[in-house]
Amino acid sequence: MREISCETLFREKEYKLSLELLGGSSGLGNPLRSSRIQKPGLALAGYVKQIRPNRVQVLGATEMRYLDGLSPEEQKEAIDKIFDLDVACFIVTKGQDVDDEFIKMADEKKIPLFKTTLTSRLLIERIERYLEDCLSPTTHMHAVLVDVMGVGILLRGPSGVGKSECAMDLVLRGHRLVADDIVQIRLAPPFKLIGRGAGLIRYHMELRGLGVLNIQDLFGITSIRAEKDINLVVDLEPWDEAESYDRLGVDEKTFTILEIEVPHLTIPVAPGRNIASVVEVAARNHLLKSMGHNSAIKLKERLEESLAKGGE
Repeated sequence: MREISCETLFREKEYKLSLELLGGSSGLGNPLRSSRIQKPGLALAGYVKQIRPNRVQVLGATEMRYLDGLSPEEQKEAIDKIFDLDVACFIVTKGQDVDDEFIKMADEKKIPLFKTTLTSRLLIERIERYLEDCLSPTTHMHAVLVDVMGVGILLRGPSGVGKSECAMDLVLRGHRLVADDIVQIRLAPPFKLIGRGAGLIRYHMELRGLGVLNIQDLFGITSIRAEKDINLVVDLEPWDEAESYDRLGVDEKTFTILEIEVPHLTIPVAPGRNIASVVEVAARNHLLKSMGHNSAIKLKERLEESLAKGGE
């Protein structure tokens, strides 16, 4: 099971969570294993069965007002109950003041207590996106990912077959590069595969004879994108005369990534064949299929109808 620590959440800057640590610093190593966020309102009232372990607990204005309305004895009892639960951390929203008793308990129980100026809705939205990104199943593939007319195409094939050259040709036609050489892929709920470039080599491309190129610097911000859904897998392979390639397109093939099946094509590469044009047409055809129009199947149906009538 994938997990991150509360300290990783605290140090995160890209999602602008604006977290301030109030107490429980010795518990920053507590693991987070779910992207689901909870608001422990019922737990404060005594019903603790709905609290799930290793999750972020968000205390909004409603929860804090409830605590403020309790007597000192009732407030201490409510705080004791929720700190006895196996939670990862607490976050108080909207910059609300936190009672010293709450901070003291966070230190004793080694459960981080954070505060943020964000509203509960905005905080939960950002944390869930961040945790989904961190905790979702991931994999890496040696491939190229391009955005062709909104279709995320993952180009695979042996080294030297021309994946990067094809991607460069597509960029020159106005399409966008997502990743070259190494593609990081994560499974986003419910069944979506999202690819992006890997670290330092993001937006870079290697072309034999030219070396490593920065596509963003060469062609501008419109030539790249940070990440893209993977909608189609295209395998490029050297043309083999002995191989029988699909000439009709009736049989739908798929390629499995992280247990998700993605439409799959194999395109043979031969001298003089413009692979970028073929890939571009494949993207257009994929869009047509997604709207329920399959040219190959319609032709097959017309042929079968014609044969049934005895016509030509």
